[in-house]
Amino acid sequence: MRIYHNPRCSKSREVRQLCEDAGVELEIVEYLKTPPDEVELKELLVKLGLRAHEVIRTKEEVYSQLELSPDSNEEELLAAIIKYPILLERPIVVKGKQAVIGRPPENVKQLL
Repeated sequence: MRIYHNPRCSKSREVRQLCEDAGVELEIVEYLKTPPDEVELKELLVKLGLRAHEVIRTKEEVYSQLELSPDSNEEELLAAIIKYPILLERPIVVKGKQAVIGRPPENVKQLL
């Protein structure tokens, strides 16, 4: 399984621990250091079954600075996430063709 992880985020750390406690071997992607490119981000959205705005942290300052909104087009939102990975909701856990956002952390149990 792969986790898009921010070690400074308590929920992200909690999900990582939940997976490790379940004996899952994790590939850890610190997405702030190595953000997903457009192809990877689009694949994540397919696995999540979500649109770009649904994985954006709307309370981040950069969200309002960029004047993003639910009405922003998909390409604009993807470009913003790629340029400012702090916008990406966290943690995201991927197993095969499925993915979940670990908020709340219990969401990840469906993949375990």
